[in-house]
Amino acid sequence: MHITDLNKKKIIRQVSNQEYVGKNGDLFIFVVDLYRNQQIRKQLGKDDGRLHMTDVFLQGVEDTVLAVQNVVNAAESLNLGAVILGSIMNDPQKLITNLNLPPMTFPLLGLQVGVPTQNPQLKPRLPLSFTLFEDSYPKEVDIHKLDSYDKVVSTYYDLRDTNRRIDSFTKQVASKKMDKHITNRNQTVEVLHSQQLCLA
Repeated sequence: MHITDLNKKKIIRQVSNQEYVGKNGDLFIFVVDLYRNQQIRKQLGKDDGRLHMTDVFLQGVEDTVLAVQNVVNAAESLNLGAVILGSIMNDPQKLITNLNLPPMTFPLLGLQVGVPTQNPQLKPRLPLSFTLFEDSYPKEVDIHKLDSYDKVVSTYYDLRDTNRRIDSFTKQVASKKMDKHITNRNQTVEVLHSQQLCLA
C-alpha cells in the first residue's frame, strides 16, 4: 500500500515511534494478503480451504518479504534511499484499523523510500561463522568469539551522523528491549487470529 493520506502517515509514525516515518519521500506498507485469494475461491464456488492455516500464512510472509527486498533493490538502483520499517509491528491492530484492512490480511513491514541526505556507512554484518553453517547447526555459541565484532559495531554506532548511541551487538541482544515485558507486539498472535490467520 502506498500511503499518501497525512492522517494515516501520522498514525503510522506514532505506531513506529520514529519521527521521520512518513515525513519525507514515499511511505509503503507491505501486507500479507490472503483476502484476495479468499475472494477468488468464493467467487469460484469454493470454501476457504487451507487459507487459514499457519503454513499458508508463512508462504504469504515469504512473498511479502521478497517483495520488500525487491523494491529496496529497485530504489537503490535509482540512487534512492530505502529504510525497512519493522517498527510498524509495534501495534499491529492499530495499523489494521488505520488502514481499514479486511480479514485475512496482515501488515508486515513498512518501507520509507526517498532521496538520501546522507551517505551512511553500511552496518557491519555478523561474521559468516555465526550465520553460515554446513550440514548442521552448531549449538554451542561462544560469546567471546564476538568480541571483535562488538568493537566494529560499537565504532559503527559511534561514527553515525544520527542516533549517537554507543552500543555493541551482544549488548543489544541482552538489552532491556529484549527482556520480558508487555508491549502491543505481545498481542500479535491474537491479532493474527482476529484477522482469521494462523488458526491451525
